[in-house]
Amino acid sequence: MPKINKYVDIDTVEREAKKDLIDRHSPFIHCAATAKQGEPFEVTVKMGNEYTHPDDFDHYIESITLFNADVKLAQVTYVPGTLGNIKAHNTTTFTIIPTGKKLNLTAHGYCTKHGIWESTAVEVSVEA
Repeated sequence: MPKINKYVDIDTVEREAKKDLIDRHSPFIHCAATAKQGEPFEVTVKMGNEYTHPDDFDHYIESITLFNADVKLAQVTYVPGTLGNIKAHNTTTFTIIPTGKKLNLTAHGYCTKHGIWESTAVEVSVEA
């Protein structure tokens, strides 16, 4: 099983290089706090908050995967150069259909050089 790196609040990190590494590799989930059961619900995942990530041939974000608890909901795969070979934020909006009473969303981002990074979990209430 590969190591999964987890986001650490960068306000608690002292070294700028460490903040840069943590932020640029961490996926951040953006969505509404409530969803309607059986209706399309958009979840945006952005890699990095303050810092952008390289888009080089040998160092880029290869994929973003969205989970509800331990169930894989969706995945997007990138190829090097998708972002024009410049530092940027990989951002993907997934559309899912909630079926339960709540969603416990997490995302994984995979960097070809620094491995798998996991977001902070986001809980969404699902209304009937």
